[in-house]
Amino acid sequence: METLFDLSVDIAGISMKNPVMTASGTFGYGLEYAEMVDLNRLGAVVVKGLHLNPSKGNPPPRIVETPCGMLNAIGLENVGIRAFMEEKLPRLKRFHVPVIVNIYGHTVTEYAEVAAAVEGEAAIAAVEVNISCPNIKEGGVAFGVHPESARAVIEAVRKATKKPLIAKLSPNVTDIAGIAQSVEAAGADAVSLINTITGMAVDVDTRRPKLANVTGGLSGPAVKPIALRMVWQAVKSVSIPVIGIGGIMTAQDALEFLVAGARAVQVGTANFVNPRATLDILEGIEAFMIEKGIQRISEIIGSLRA
Repeated sequence: METLFDLSVDIAGISMKNPVMTASGTFGYGLEYAEMVDLNRLGAVVVKGLHLNPSKGNPPPRIVETPCGMLNAIGLENVGIRAFMEEKLPRLKRFHVPVIVNIYGHTVTEYAEVAAAVEGEAAIAAVEVNISCPNIKEGGVAFGVHPESARAVIEAVRKATKKPLIAKLSPNVTDIAGIAQSVEAAGADAVSLINTITGMAVDVDTRRPKLANVTGGLSGPAVKPIALRMVWQAVKSVSIPVIGIGGIMTAQDALEFLVAGARAVQVGTANFVNPRATLDILEGIEAFMIEKGIQRISEIIGSLRA
C-alpha cells in the first residue's frame, strides 16, 4: 500500500523512517518497552548511557516528581559496554530500527575507549556522546559547559570511531550556540539537545533534600520552552543536523521542535507517564500532516517564520 506522505529523515547518514526517537535514559535498552511499543515503527532507539564498566548509579531516593516534570539523580546506572554488546544488542538486532548507543566517561580517554569498543559492530548505527558528565580531572565540572572541554571529548571520540557521531549538549550553559559550534568543529555529525537542567527539591518537614544526591536533572514539560529556544539557537549556529529534546509529551510539542528546525526529536520523560508516548506522538504527526495536506516532513522542518 502506497503511503500518503513521507516521514523519512536522514541524520548524519542514518536513514530513519520517521523523526521520532527515544531519549537516552528513559527507554532502558529498548527491550524493556518492546512488549508495549512496536520498536520497528520508531525512527531510532537510543539506549541508556553506557560506560566502560558497570555502574550501580546513585543511592535512593533518586527520582522526585515536580510540578510539570521530574528530577532524577539516577547517576547513569548501566550494565557497562561489554555486557550491553554481549547480552542486550543481540536481542535488539531482531528489530528493524537504528540502534544508537549513548556513551559517557569521566575522562577524555574513557570516552574514546567506549567509542572504540563499539566501532566494529555494524548493528550500532551511531554514537551519541553525553558531554554532561563530570570531568574528574577538573574537579567535577561537566565537560559540556566549556567549549574547550566539549571539543576535546568530541575530537577524541571522532578519532576512535568512524560511526556517525551525535554530541548531546548540556543546557547548563550561557552560550549554547558556542558549544554547538565547538563540537561541530571537532567532528560531530549532529547535535542533540537539551539534556536535563540541574535542579533540587527540599522536604520542609525533614529539612532534607528529597534526592539523596541533593541535586538532580529536571526534565518534562517544565523545560520545553528552554529546550525549544536552545534548539532554535543551535539550528541557526551550525550546519549539522539538530535533534530536539526536552518536554516533548505530545505531537504538538514535537511539531514545535521540527518547525524550529530540529530534524528529529527524542521523547524522554513522556515514556514514564505513557509507555506508548512515542507511537502516540508519531501518529499525531501523521494526523497533522493529513489534516494540513502536507506530503513530506521536510515541509515542516525549519519552517518557522521569525
